[in-house]
This record gives sequence, C-alpha cells and structure tokens, in this order.
Amino acid sequence: MKEWKGTAAVCLNEHHQLLMVQGEDGTDWAVPSGGLEPGETLRECCIREVREETGYEVEVVGELYVKRKQTASGIRVETYYFEARVTGGELRIADPDGIITHVGWRTPDEVSGCSHAYPEDREFLIDYMTSKRQPER
Repeated sequence: MKEWKGTAAVCLNEHHQLLMVQGEDGTDWAVPSGGLEPGETLRECCIREVREETGYEVEVVGELYVKRKQTASGIRVETYYFEARVTGGELRIADPDGIITHVGWRTPDEVSGCSHAYPEDREFLIDYMTSKRQPER
C-alpha cells in the first residue's frame, strides 16, 4: 500500500489569530502543510513548510495530533499536526510549488466561516483557538 506522510503547523499570533494559506483555486484555506522529504524529520518538515508557504521562521512547540485517513485511490495518509510559534521572518509567499496565492492571519470567526481545503480540520482548529484564549490556571 502506498503511503504519504506530512506535517501541518498550527500557529497563533498574539491576537489569537491562526496562520493560514490559500491555495491556487482562490477559495480554500488551510494551515501551512506539506509532505515529508527524504532524510527530513517531521519537525524539520513542519518548519520548512511554514517558511516556504508563509516566509515565517517558526519553532515547533509541541505535537498536537496525527490525522490518519485512506484516500479513495488507496493511499494511506498521515498528517502530523504541530503547535508552532513564529520566531522571525516576514509574511511573504515563498512556495516553490507555486500553489499558494495568499497568506494571512485569521480570527476564529473567519476560520469558522471560510472554505477549508480540509473541512475535517475546521472543528479542531476552532477548538484549539478557543482553548488558547482561556486564561491558564
């Protein structure tokens, strides 16, 4: 069975907005993500994908969860979601694949109302954003 592994970065700014990218179709949004390259660790993949798609340098703060699914064509997909924090860089599209058309920070309401490239992520992302707004005890 064919297998694909990749990562996704869940990154909030100081205003509790989520870093998202919009694909070439101009409608669907997603968190920065992409496939693991040979010799690369999952954390390295996450950092590289954010840099390529958004121009930001990030550090991986922690692991959030792994989404596993099987495609209709029989490919087993594993996407590792990491919490990330911006440490430098500047907002710009540097995507070598040329599929990212916009990058931006989205509020919970915008995340809730936008078209998602991966609709199954919507609830998780909103829950994550909401939990980060709660005061820590």
